[in-house]
Amino acid sequence: MKRFLLLLVLVFAGTQQNFAQEKLSETQKLEALAKVWGFLKYYHPNVSKGTFDWDQQLIDKINQSEKAENRIQFNTLISEWIDSLGKVDRCKKCSKKDDRKYFLKNFDLSWTDDRVVFDQKVIEKLNFIEQNRNQTSDFYYTAKRDSDGYFGVQNEKMITEKFPEKQVRLLELFRYWNTVEYFFPYKYQTDQKWNDVLKEMIAKFTEVKDRKEYLLTMAELAAKTNDNHVHFMAVRRHIYYGDYQIPAATKYVEKQLIVTDLYFTKTPYTSGLQKFDIIKKIDGKTPEEIQKFYSKYVPASNEWTFLGKITDNYLYSFKDKINLEIIRNNQPIKLVVDALEFKNIDYPKSEEKEKWKLLDNNTGYVNIGALKVEDVKKMFEKLGNTEALIFDVRNYPNKTTGEIAKYLLPSKSDYYIWMSPDITYPGKFYEKTASVGQNNSDFYKGKVIALVNDVTQSQAETLTMMLKQHPNTKVIGSNTAGANGNIVRLNINNIHTAYSGLGAFYPDGRETQRIGILPDIIVKPTVNGIQNDKDEVLERALQYIKTRK
Repeated sequence: MKRFLLLLVLVFAGTQQNFAQEKLSETQKLEALAKVWGFLKYYHPNVSKGTFDWDQQLIDKINQSEKAENRIQFNTLISEWIDSLGKVDRCKKCSKKDDRKYFLKNFDLSWTDDRVVFDQKVIEKLNFIEQNRNQTSDFYYTAKRDSDGYFGVQNEKMITEKFPEKQVRLLELFRYWNTVEYFFPYKYQTDQKWNDVLKEMIAKFTEVKDRKEYLLTMAELAAKTNDNHVHFMAVRRHIYYGDYQIPAATKYVEKQLIVTDLYFTKTPYTSGLQKFDIIKKIDGKTPEEIQKFYSKYVPASNEWTFLGKITDNYLYSFKDKINLEIIRNNQPIKLVVDALEFKNIDYPKSEEKEKWKLLDNNTGYVNIGALKVEDVKKMFEKLGNTEALIFDVRNYPNKTTGEIAKYLLPSKSDYYIWMSPDITYPGKFYEKTASVGQNNSDFYKGKVIALVNDVTQSQAETLTMMLKQHPNTKVIGSNTAGANGNIVRLNINNIHTAYSGLGAFYPDGRETQRIGILPDIIVKPTVNGIQNDKDEVLERALQYIKTRK
């Protein structure tokens, strides 16, 4: 009897185990759908040519997958879906060796062999499509913009529903996730593994209750790229952070939030705040607590660019009065300050600055943000005989890198390598070397100084990499932004966003993304420097020119 009962228990346990193996969770099914949909979108010859209404196909499959009660039924759904897309011809070109040097840190199609989810028939079909992927010139969803391999997203449907139904929300999640999965060169550097992001966000996109929560969830998704090029323009920032702002600018320096400027207003206004006040609490929250809230929604490559991005956000609010605790002249003060609607704040406009000037000590100063290509020759005529040239790169250049290199460098130089996505094999990137300069015996022979900080981003970072090719260069300041490459733009639910589309590395392969360009001499702003209106980075550069230390 005991043997019989034991046997019965074993049989029942085995049956239950088999049943468990056949059962897929809703999250498992949606993860698989997201990956299959994205893969077929970029790999299947008929789909990647734009033959189908691919968004609607996904919505249909989401609905159908809900009725798939087990693994067998789900795989039947996937298999029949693939078959419905038409025949895939064998691709002779796909197996040919390519002379290009590939960057493969992002490339991973191992999920196509996931035997927990897929059966052998589906696995074979996915692998066959990979081996015989689209190789024509017709890439409906992707395009090369020019001969340099710049990548663009195209023909994505514009969805304008303020709060779409669950299936459409998942569609937008899968659209964004797959774009990053296949065409974001720095995917391997994200804090959270991109596969784990998909699993986490499926639950969140499914469960959101209203438009505000939906927008916050989309912003959270974008932030998980850890890319300072990423932005998420949801009508206005106040959707997330409030309709009001104290009309003042702040900067977080030496772990202190200091008021750096007071804005003019379009209506009579007195805040009670003064320039250089140290803000300790805002409605009972410390600056660090506010930073923790924003960190979830603000995309940034690193801590310093994150702090730069939210510099004015501390004073946003959903109400028109804000309680502040400040330090002024070493004395604690409590204030109740009026916050204004954005429309009533007269934000300062950018001032037109000198393109270059001669400093007193035979040093030339060049404002890279103001300098234009057509100005470069004249600038070198005026400053070419100086003891030193200071290039202020704490701003954004006007495509002057190549022109400056003609006069600055003694010879042609490889100053960075970049990774371009291979749209014929999505997920793979290939290397290309960027060179500037020319043989020039009359090159600038003085000292070269580059001033940098967290604002030095993208084109400014590659320009700094070019300046480093001069035989007598010092980079002075703080770590640059760590967001290098071009910008690829796309829309998610009619909201503009973007990400880095090309990877940029030093010629020896060292990374710049998230790290930035490391200064030779580190100088960071201080509270004392701000209060005394000092440009501490420039002062340190002048000191170096004088002392070589």
